Amino acid sequence: FLATFYTLPSSASLLARLAVARLDSDWSDAAAISNLRIGDFACGTGALLSSVYERVSALHERAGGDPAKLHPAMMEDVLYGCDVMPSAIHITGSTLSGAQPAIGFDKSRLYNLAYGRQEDGGVRIGSLELLQSSSTMTLFNTSDPAMRTGSIGEETAAQIIADVPDEGFDLVIMNPPFTRNVTREGDTAEAVAAAFAAFDASEEDQRDMTKRMAALRKDTCYHGNAGIASAFAALGDRKLKPGGVLALVLPLSAASGSAWTAFRRMIADNYVDLTVVSIAANGGDVAFSSDTDMAECLVVARKRAADSPKSRRARFISLRRRPRGFAESAMAAQSITAQNGVRRIEDGPYGGRRLFVGDETIGESIDAPQTGGSEWGAVRLLDASVAQTAHALTQSKLWFPGQLAPLDIPIAPLREVGRMGTYHLDIIGRPPRGPFDKTEPSATATFPSLWNHNAKNETRIICQPDSQLLARFGMEQKAAEIWATASRAHLSMDFTFGSQPLAAAFTERESLGGRAWPNVIFEDERFDYAFAIWANSTLGLLSYWWNSNRQQDGRGITSIRAAETLPILNLRALTDAQLDEAHRIFIDFLDIPLKPVFLADADPARAELDRRLTRDVLGMDEGAYTATRRLSAKWCAEPSVHGAKLRPDGAEFVG
Repeated sequence: FLATFYTLPSSASLLARLAVARLDSDWSDAAAISNLRIGDFACGTGALLSSVYERVSALHERAGGDPAKLHPAMMEDVLYGCDVMPSAIHITGSTLSGAQPAIGFDKSRLYNLAYGRQEDGGVRIGSLELLQSSSTMTLFNTSDPAMRTGSIGEETAAQIIADVPDEGFDLVIMNPPFTRNVTREGDTAEAVAAAFAAFDASEEDQRDMTKRMAALRKDTCYHGNAGIASAFAALGDRKLKPGGVLALVLPLSAASGSAWTAFRRMIADNYVDLTVVSIAANGGDVAFSSDTDMAECLVVARKRAADSPKSRRARFISLRRRPRGFAESAMAAQSITAQNGVRRIEDGPYGGRRLFVGDETIGESIDAPQTGGSEWGAVRLLDASVAQTAHALTQSKLWFPGQLAPLDIPIAPLREVGRMGTYHLDIIGRPPRGPFDKTEPSATATFPSLWNHNAKNETRIICQPDSQLLARFGMEQKAAEIWATASRAHLSMDFTFGSQPLAAAFTERESLGGRAWPNVIFEDERFDYAFAIWANSTLGLLSYWWNSNRQQDGRGITSIRAAETLPILNLRALTDAQLDEAHRIFIDFLDIPLKPVFLADADPARAELDRRLTRDVLGMDEGAYTATRRLSAKWCAEPSVHGAKLRPDGAEFVG
């Protein structure tokens, strides 16, 4: 329930080096180092704090200092660690004190914080209590002599008040828990509030802790769908002083998820020198933590002073694999911090600047804009030129790799061309929310629906509804209002590139969309056909991928809200002749099966669709078609697209 995926040692070393490199300190001055305040408010067993301590000690020694003499100050004043797990705090204390096992110290700043129902009848939610206060009650800390080295001595320390001042820290570094209250799978399926279900919390405890979180979330970037990690990000921001460094391990959804918009806005408004590191690897090695195959990112930024200018740029690093050991982490960090002159994403599809360890290319870096809560799309890139083409599309430019200048193409956010249909829980949610019950399909259904993904039944653009909806007794009026949003066009929400052929589907009858296939509503029925053609072409697939959350391998995940910003062909800008041509292409493709999109480059049908779209609808020449097919091959080579799925024999490029 705590979702404690521990930071791998090599990952901790990489993040610590990137973070410490931004601290403005005289590493030769022991007094200056002693005045630093470094905190991890979800410290677990101390991997990140230990890595930071190791790096600070190494820099001090390299500058002529004695790390042994620095040890008491590091333990007593510099390093702060908080966690709700007593055993974790013990291990952290043992690890940190073990850096200089022969040197004693009088106290530490390692705290086991109260979590769950308390003796006074109230509830506490660990470190997150510090969102409203500079102090909180601890269960114990490790200042007692019996606990200084993590031994199994008697716990004699009384409860104390931990003083953790707002804007008091030079560095906050964390790999916070990712649990969300909305999680409904695996061991969390039966929890009322999964984020607060640890330590056998009762349902009442979980509800009260959720209310406590709601009371503490005011004016923060916390969002329930983003999960507890977003609350810890807000906590880190609150504790950092201007000029301080924030260093986080976060789920990759932080880069593009709509629930993380407030977090990205906080970073854009309050931080400068943003670096985001992700892994464009094959298979499951896309996380910086252990025991998870969900992609993660490292976020490092410096908090700006109130009177300093905002930064509108960020540097995105895509590693080709997770660092293998401390030496590789050190070299990767050095390559990242020493690099200057990074190519911008607007500079055209020429790729990013390569990062090296020795003669080996370990990744690419690219500079991209970041404003407000806009998505950080430039993550998990094997070939940054694909991202540069995708970004150009959002600016109504079709800029193919290898071409000196872009072509003009009318592009607009989906919300400016049409609108998304009804959210699935507003259709079948528990009364009084949803007015329908979902049941098996029927050829004579009054209210048909395309609800679920079934790749075998979705190889052709036109799909059959897989469910019917029945109006609940007494809710007929609301059912009629929602049915008024039915349409024929549908957009995929959870798009598995390795098995599913369609980004958009079409139903002959108007139908409502469900969890996997919400419908898209256009005012002109001709737009339905053109949208289906665009969305399933290479250019449409690229645009979907760019706008989606790529946290899970080989999948692009979006939501109804996020889909409103999806860049699509501006159907309003097309002439009648172009719309008529799109309709003819649609008719021609009704019975033609398409391959899963990770094979888009090897699909003759997809190639013909690209040809007809670029030539007959957009009026481009054969060179544009050829460039589109090369782009398809580049896109299909991205690990976030194929997810390490093996290509079948005979799947060769179709130009």
